[in-house]
Amino acid sequence: MTPHDASDAIHAIDPDAGATAAAADTIDIRPITAPDLPDWLRAVKTGFLQPPVVSDEDAEKRAPGTILSRTLGAFDGSRCVATFRSFPQELTAVGGAAVPADAISNVTVSPTHRRRGLLTRMMKTDLAAARERGDVVATLIAAEYPIYGRYGFGPATTTAEWTVDVPRTGLDPRWAGPADGGRIDLLDAEDVRKAGPELHERFRRGRPGAVDRDARWWQVDTGLLRFGGGPWKEPFYAAYRSASGEIEGLVSYTADDDWGDSNQPHNTAEVKWLLAVTPAAERALWSYLCSIDWITGVKTGRRAPDDLLPQFLPDPRAARTTSHSDWLWVRILDVVRALEARTYGAAGTLVLDVTDESGPDGGRYLLRAAPDGSATCAPTTEEADLALSIADLATLWLGDESAVRLAALGRVRERQEGAAAVADALLRTSRRPWCPDIF
Repeated sequence: MTPHDASDAIHAIDPDAGATAAAADTIDIRPITAPDLPDWLRAVKTGFLQPPVVSDEDAEKRAPGTILSRTLGAFDGSRCVATFRSFPQELTAVGGAAVPADAISNVTVSPTHRRRGLLTRMMKTDLAAARERGDVVATLIAAEYPIYGRYGFGPATTTAEWTVDVPRTGLDPRWAGPADGGRIDLLDAEDVRKAGPELHERFRRGRPGAVDRDARWWQVDTGLLRFGGGPWKEPFYAAYRSASGEIEGLVSYTADDDWGDSNQPHNTAEVKWLLAVTPAAERALWSYLCSIDWITGVKTGRRAPDDLLPQFLPDPRAARTTSHSDWLWVRILDVVRALEARTYGAAGTLVLDVTDESGPDGGRYLLRAAPDGSATCAPTTEEADLALSIADLATLWLGDESAVRLAALGRVRERQEGAAAVADALLRTSRRPWCPDIF
């Protein structure tokens, strides 16, 4: 499914509040079959308040990207009234290791069937299957905050967006290209489908929180594969090539056509995505966007909260923050493998007492981090240093949040004085994790 279509994001109205087991048991929840797909898609659209019409062509195009055995539907008689889909994903842990993840999307409950426990039943079914497969974590993008914590998910990355007032930046409007021997080239969509996957692989291996993109992602993003919905607007694509000729950065963007009332251009470039594997590439692509004739504003799209962009500008205040929010949510399914998959900023030991009210993943664990950044983790009976929920462990796992801060909020409890500071020394990262994608 399209990574930029709202129907692929998490539907997060709380559908289970006040649910009763008796009401839930009247609904049949099962993996869908091929003939169910149009009705299932119609239920997705209903949940997202989109016109509930699914053409045969749209269903046919979406079928190859749908794993039927991992696509759940809740059926009241013959009608699908709730939806849930998962698919395999790789998530980059701190240090660059890719861990197998259960990516969750297309979660909806029709407005006629809320508060019957349907989401809870579908979530339990999916997470049990993910553990059986050996997935280390589950992931999702939550449209609303309060729902997924009760299933053990915690917000693990943050995203921010800026709008750049180009005339105020202080950049030279006569900028003619990078001064480092590199160059900016315009590309076609076919070029991006060839160069994009390799660049993205390099990028995601170096950024905790990033996820993989398959060939279908690139087909959808570049318009080769289109679904029903709004009209397609062909983006512009630009690449930064280093002095050696290697592509080290790519950007996809569109532009509006605003001449205002004064017959003067006031056009805005809107970035769909920008990937760079070096600061030089990142600087060059932002400089390029801010130097395009007639462009007086740049909307950055979703960026890392510690993005370099504002500080690239002579006047960083020209980049105004327009949004800042939690983004990727993580549910740890295997505490030992999750903690051993990442690297650590210091040597030390920590005994974690993890509670998991919604699953089987709680327990007491001894984490030993070595000077080289590697670690071992194992169940233990030793006295705990730090007590926390499985959701708060997920929030700390990618290194973005502070255990000291969570302790101040009462979400993490020190069993040994100073344990939260030890956790921060081990777990926090110098650059914040970032997931550029929606799924």
